[in-house]
Amino acid sequence: MRDAKPSGQGASKAGAGSAKVIRRDAGTNRFVVSKARFEAVLRAAEQSGLLGEKSSRIAGRVSPALVAQAKRQTGIETDTDLIEFALATIALEDEFARAFKQARGTVDPDLELGF
Repeated sequence: MRDAKPSGQGASKAGAGSAKVIRRDAGTNRFVVSKARFEAVLRAAEQSGLLGEKSSRIAGRVSPALVAQAKRQTGIETDTDLIEFALATIALEDEFARAFKQARGTVDPDLELGF
């Protein structure tokens, strides 16, 4: 596992066992991704085989305001860590909402739920 972590002005100092993974920065009142969340996402990506050899490079032109806002929102300071966290978050998305929506109306209305 890497030592990279959000370490910006609002980065959480959450200790081991802390359940809070996203919090508001007291100074800016913005949401900040905690070190625990950052590490959990990258650990899950690593365990899924998504963080193997780093031989691929991506480049693109994006608004500096977008990058700055994303860094403020997450507390992540480097472009590389921000891109890796964003891509891992998307790649690991569980698609629960889509599956839940597809299942809508498929349960027999006469099913006894025991409530």
